[in-house]
Amino acid sequence: MSKKTKIWLILASFLVLFGCIILGGVMTVLKWDFTKLSTIKYETTDYEINENYKNISIVTDTADIVFVPSYNLKSSVVCYEPKNAKHSVTVKDDTLIIEVLDTRKWYEYIGINFSIPKVTVYIPQGEYGALTIKSSTGDVKIPQDFKFESIDISESTGNVTNYASALELLKIKTSTGEIFVENVSAGTLDLSVSTGDVTASSITCKGDIHIKVSTGDTKLTDITCKSVTSSGSTGDISLKNVIAMEKFYIERSTGDVKLDGADAAWIFIKTDTGHVKGSLLTDKVFITQSDTGSIHVPKTITGGKCEIITDTGDIKITIKD
Repeated sequence: MSKKTKIWLILASFLVLFGCIILGGVMTVLKWDFTKLSTIKYETTDYEINENYKNISIVTDTADIVFVPSYNLKSSVVCYEPKNAKHSVTVKDDTLIIEVLDTRKWYEYIGINFSIPKVTVYIPQGEYGALTIKSSTGDVKIPQDFKFESIDISESTGNVTNYASALELLKIKTSTGEIFVENVSAGTLDLSVSTGDVTASSITCKGDIHIKVSTGDTKLTDITCKSVTSSGSTGDISLKNVIAMEKFYIERSTGDVKLDGADAAWIFIKTDTGHVKGSLLTDKVFITQSDTGSIHVPKTITGGKCEIITDTGDIKITIKD
């Protein structure tokens, strides 16, 4: 190593050490609160709702959305938001409309930001019409205190946690994020995610359940419905105490299918690389095929058809007593 190179390395190390000392001193003064380094200024705005409404529509870019029951029977929306990307809150055509009004120039997006915008919706407990949410980045949380005619949530990046029921369609779609649905009733349940897990439990669905996952696991527990249809590229799917009046139709490219006390009148399961294992509740007429895996199924000759196909994977099914 040349003398010149050594000098530059020593100088670089000194600058790094000096920078760490300055950063440590500044953060000590700020009590290690990194949000105080933010160059984007936030403020909290409280919007009171005095008009009557039935439906709720929310359109935002980057914000967490949280619903909270209002026990004083009044509606309000509290927004923690950047000063130049505020939300408007209005009531029009029987709909509470919350939408972001981003007036920032391109250069105003450049800066240090440790805060996350948040929209908190305070509404009385009860039943409402259509709930529509469209967001680019942010989590959505809806408690069990509310019931809607329909729910349609579309997220690009963010988790969705829903405990609210829907008389008709309950639809949740995310590109990157987790979907969690529990203790709800719905007419039809439609869950879709590109990268992320889907967890649904304690659900009563009058119609069909559709679940689409590109990369991620699916876990279904304690569910009754008309039918279950699920497709996915990479990830496992488990069905525990899931009862469908008509059918299971499940396809996976890479991933296992696990059944635990699940059943349907007609069952079709196909995997490319993955095992199909578990237990059903009633006898079936089994039609099975595996290119390189072992097959162990009951030799029953009554009941609905159960067709299971794997390319590389074992098939092992039992009937619970």
